[in-house]
Amino acid sequence: MKVSIKTFKVDMDVKSKGIEFEVRSKDILLGNCQLTTDGIVWCQGKKRTNISWSDFIALMHDAEKLKAAVKVCKHKYKP
Repeated sequence: MKVSIKTFKVDMDVKSKGIEFEVRSKDILLGNCQLTTDGIVWCQGKKRTNISWSDFIALMHDAEKLKAAVKVCKHKYKP
């Protein structure tokens, strides 16, 4: 998996447009991950999926729910 910064502002604070990372597996673009002041956005083609920081933090704090969510998602999505 290769993750690179697609765009990067020099400001220390994340602005509303955020920081964008390009995610690739070998030469295949899997999508872009954008971190903004509102949360995290996963972009794959024209499809955008958002999660707020509070929801992301809640998910990260519950290891069992995180593990279950990842299992469901891996079953539905195969790159």
